[in-house]
Amino acid sequence: MSKMRYSRRSVLKSGIAATAASALPAPMVWAQEIKDITLRQFGTGVSNLNEVGQKVKEDLGFTLEMTALDSDSVTQRAATQPDSFDIADIEYWICKKVWPTGNLQAMDTSKIANYDKIVGIFKDGKLTPESVIAQGTAPHTVGFVEGPESTTFATEETQWMTLIPTIYNADTLGIRPDLIKRPIDTWAELLNPEFKGKASILDISSIGIMDMAMVCEAMGEIAYGDKGNMTKEEIDKTFAIFTEAKRAGQFRAFWKTFDESVNLMASGEVVIQSMWSPAITAVKSRGIPCVYQPLKEGYRSWGGGIGLSKSLTGMELDAAYEYINWYLSGWVGGFLMRQGYYSAVPETSKEFMTANEWGYWFEGKEAVEPIANPFGDVMAQAGETRDGGSFYDRMGAVACWNAVMDENQYMVRKWNEFIAS
Repeated sequence: MSKMRYSRRSVLKSGIAATAASALPAPMVWAQEIKDITLRQFGTGVSNLNEVGQKVKEDLGFTLEMTALDSDSVTQRAATQPDSFDIADIEYWICKKVWPTGNLQAMDTSKIANYDKIVGIFKDGKLTPESVIAQGTAPHTVGFVEGPESTTFATEETQWMTLIPTIYNADTLGIRPDLIKRPIDTWAELLNPEFKGKASILDISSIGIMDMAMVCEAMGEIAYGDKGNMTKEEIDKTFAIFTEAKRAGQFRAFWKTFDESVNLMASGEVVIQSMWSPAITAVKSRGIPCVYQPLKEGYRSWGGGIGLSKSLTGMELDAAYEYINWYLSGWVGGFLMRQGYYSAVPETSKEFMTANEWGYWFEGKEAVEPIANPFGDVMAQAGETRDGGSFYDRMGAVACWNAVMDENQYMVRKWNEFIAS
């Protein structure tokens, strides 16, 4: 029985299954053949974790090979090397660049067991019915297509998704409160001369430009029509402000990887910078004070999901759907939420977290006992609350999403000039 010619479901439903059952039950065929399946996944280090691959082998029986790359490399590989992967674990702004290439296949939501429990952010853009949709490449704007062969995005929810959402967060600036020693409440502080030589932003253009926009708007220097879709004039003004700051020595470095951001902050070389939630927890796990600082202008958010290669078929495709359903069933969500991320299906994650963990990470409650990350490192002590509060406090204060603009090529060229200046 060829694992490429017959899917699990077609085997179980066909006469072939009935014939095979006399010698070997169909579920046994699946159990034996799935051991031979290897799915190749790549994405950023945020969610391509060895622990997830090990748990897939344990729970589902097949092998998940994972490769972690930086965001720009993820984009390039998804867009130019379609035969090099089965699963693309990518961010929604990356989907805007990759989907038009035809390298991914639309996914049938009727095959997703917990689809109805996915948060509204990924369906209509609203956390609650009263929510205002933030600027930038909001996930729902690139999350659906009209049909399995569509190459353009649908304007509303359909049966066909480009990515099955998995992970997201509300990002802000990380600070070293022990070295700053005063309150920080605005994005404008990133360019405060007080932190000359001790500030940093990330060197990923589609993300960094949004941090820049939050800063320039907070400073009152630029009133954007839409931060997520700037005009050339707005792009020029933004880079002029940051280039001037760079030449004045404001920045210690421009980081591309998680580890770089952690080391810059842990060493004290940088005291205020763009950061990701697990980078904050990584610094804190070393016993070094670090805060993911809520700011009055709100958060810059991002979301990621699982995309499937266009060439994935047969039993491998079935295995990929099994993997997606397993991913949303709670274990991975609990693992990621202990690092400060959110699951696309929070309620299943709750089943894999203690009441103390759920209260701290999701509800914004005081910890009643020490809070540890998935690796056992203590992140918070009893009586502490999460930076920024509850899920609804944080995701309800999103000002913009990471974005790919109409003038993206122009923006990237100006970004490269800025980094080289």
